[in-house]
Amino acid sequence: MDALTSRQQHILDFIRDSIHHAGMPPTRAEIQAHFGFSSPNAAQEHLRNLEKRGAIELIGGSSRGIRLVDGAGSRMRSAAARAAANDGGLPLVGRVAAGSPILASEHVERRLAVDPDMFNPRADYLLKVRGMSMRDAGILDGDLLAVHKTSEARSGQVVVARINDEVTVKRLQRKGGLVLLEAENPDFAPIEVDPRRDQFALEGLAVGLLRNTHGF
Repeated sequence: MDALTSRQQHILDFIRDSIHHAGMPPTRAEIQAHFGFSSPNAAQEHLRNLEKRGAIELIGGSSRGIRLVDGAGSRMRSAAARAAANDGGLPLVGRVAAGSPILASEHVERRLAVDPDMFNPRADYLLKVRGMSMRDAGILDGDLLAVHKTSEARSGQVVVARINDEVTVKRLQRKGGLVLLEAENPDFAPIEVDPRRDQFALEGLAVGLLRNTHGF
């Protein structure tokens, strides 16, 4: 990655923090508001410059179409190096068989040299994303979603949920006694869950996203 200006580094840090804490990249309007730019177009120009320097990839057709490129920023590089040195890292979970624990040994494809502590809260595993239902949150097929294992989450957060025997990544909303799992793609309808009738459990909270450039 080419050297960044101070302003570019601040914007990159803001994007990374948004992905780590909210589970999705910011919109151009959110970048504009945070940095006091005159218009979203000014934010877009800074994003284009970050893309030219190899720090991010811009995805057309999505208001949150920003993806971090592997190795963007010394923080990610040093975190990976620490994890590799400690022979640690995070388990990478692929397809989850119906009804079985998400971290069962048969689901773990390998361990990747990613420091769990680079995420807040701490990540427990990486989940390989299947499909495009979360496209407009910048979460694409094949991406690696960093997940903090927990059974609690607030409305608006991106979660890994189990409905009966199926595991899915969606945005959580609560509506009275019901749970809505909303996609970030208009081609996918929300999933309505009644915990009194359906077997429902939260498997974890999305705390970050890694672009799978190596085809894991």
